[in-house]
Amino acid sequence: MSSAGPGAREALETRESHRTGCGHTAVVAGVGGWVPPRVVTNHDLSARLDTSDEWIRSRTGIARRHVIARDGATSDLAVEAGRLALKSSGTAEADAVVLATTTPDHPCPATAPEVAHRLGLGGAAAFDVAAVCTGFLYALATGQGLIAAGSAERVLVIGADAFTTLVDPQDRSTAVIFADGAGAVVLRTGDPAGDGALGRVFLGSDGSRSGLIQVPGGGSRQRAKDRSAVGGDCYFRMHGQETFRQAVDRMATASRDAVGSAGWRLRDVDRVVAHQANARILGALADELDVPPGRMLSNIEHVGNTGAASVPLLLHEAHAQGRLEAGNRLLLTAFGGGLAWGATTLVWPRLGH
Repeated sequence: MSSAGPGAREALETRESHRTGCGHTAVVAGVGGWVPPRVVTNHDLSARLDTSDEWIRSRTGIARRHVIARDGATSDLAVEAGRLALKSSGTAEADAVVLATTTPDHPCPATAPEVAHRLGLGGAAAFDVAAVCTGFLYALATGQGLIAAGSAERVLVIGADAFTTLVDPQDRSTAVIFADGAGAVVLRTGDPAGDGALGRVFLGSDGSRSGLIQVPGGGSRQRAKDRSAVGGDCYFRMHGQETFRQAVDRMATASRDAVGSAGWRLRDVDRVVAHQANARILGALADELDVPPGRMLSNIEHVGNTGAASVPLLLHEAHAQGRLEAGNRLLLTAFGGGLAWGATTLVWPRLGH
């Protein structure tokens, strides 16, 4: 999917052409998104942190964000978004549920089976994918693969994160950025030449920089040391400046690969749907790709950074507001911990609400 050598890439493309010839192409058939009703503004945060509305806006572009209820969990977000996506697709059926999340309800089991059950999809294949803020693109590629292999005809792909449960409430560098939400799409088997067909998904990772974005405690590494997680170990940590540079570079490279694979030029792209990490990153990416401001979709001002939910939540919102029209050429791209990144293309279909 990403950095195979020339021979492997040619073999992959040959297999892809055989699959599309058999009609096993993933097509977007529905979209949905949901954010919890509780809103936290910059003024709310400045009442308890050494910050201000002006400081937060100037550095992140965020004015407010949605936060999950105290008794809520990621599955609650995922179920709401999944239900709306199924409704948009015109059917309540799916053969598989793929949930991208960094905040599962429990370390074990996966959260997706419960989500499937609550959506009336009991018995369907259901599993989680963990790739932090790039998770939705990894899950999208997984759903595409299930369809290409003939293992499923309809796949519900969800990105959902309750990221505020990982953030140190006293750390202004992260507490002002992250928020909670969920977004979803329904994929179905369809015509590779028709609207809604996903392009090749380009994915990559760099584990040598895993420390840039990390929650140190809570996993087997900490537990194998026979000690409990203490202090800030359970909280999300990020090295901002290097993360910024990596995010722009990696998303730009993956985006060029995806657009080229689709046979497009960057100027052919009608809308860029990028992970809503930070307004400055979005601006730098637009400059790097030479994308006019009007083509770079954004909702970060009122939802913040929602992790794996970011891309599908933006798709849902833009569709609901009429900012996406059938036939629009879309570029989807994301970057997150791992490090992990990805990009793909999509011609937007005509969908229900």
